[in-house]
Amino acid sequence: MALGQIGNFLAYTAVPTVLVTPLGALGVPFGSILASYLLKEKLNILGKLGCLLSCAGSVVLIIHSPKSESVTTQAELEEKLTNPVFVGYLCIVLLMLLLLIFWIAPAHGPTNIMVYISICSLLGSFTVPSTKGIGLAAQDIFHNNPSSQRALYLCLVLLAVLGCSIIIQFRYINKALECFDSSVFGAIYYVVFTTLVLLASAILFREWSNVGVVDFLGMACGFTTVSIGIVLIQVFKEFNFNIGDLNKPNMKTD
Repeated sequence: MALGQIGNFLAYTAVPTVLVTPLGALGVPFGSILASYLLKEKLNILGKLGCLLSCAGSVVLIIHSPKSESVTTQAELEEKLTNPVFVGYLCIVLLMLLLLIFWIAPAHGPTNIMVYISICSLLGSFTVPSTKGIGLAAQDIFHNNPSSQRALYLCLVLLAVLGCSIIIQFRYINKALECFDSSVFGAIYYVVFTTLVLLASAILFREWSNVGVVDFLGMACGFTTVSIGIVLIQVFKEFNFNIGDLNKPNMKTD
């Protein structure tokens, strides 16, 4: 898992966020396939269809994703972080988090799955951009140039933001798993988390600015296909249905 997270971190520093975040769903079909062979868990026909849809949607995402980075240096990152539109978006997210954590979650969290999912997903607005920003800032830290000291301060601030957001996410994910089915939570969480992360990344990095209409529709279709695949794998994994059942004759009893 540690190696996987390191690879995930390197991916955010190398390619656009709009590609990396949706492709994180590939861990679900791969995990289901491995579990069926190694742990002898049953993978029904809907689960197999979900694996196929997830892989097909991922291929569509790769084909239509932005081909180049919109932010490649620390100076560009600082300019994006201080953009009034992104600052306004962060203020709205912080206000919503305060309302959810201190007022809504204590009263409705254990009975409404969307409360905990909203908290964890909104925190993704800080997690993924911080991860990408740390990678960009780290590139200047180890170079002997006038901006290395400034890059170090920026990296430390982003590390603090990343650490706090991850800790809070873990807390509310655990709360959600205590109250709700993990399969339903995982499927809904993926869709909402990915959507909000893509929104935050689009506002901060503006990776959609160079994406044409065809590529935008292609990415939307790819993401929808992956989401449907994840729902089929997670939500319907206990659904007992096989193609062989259709070929069985109807049994009559006296």
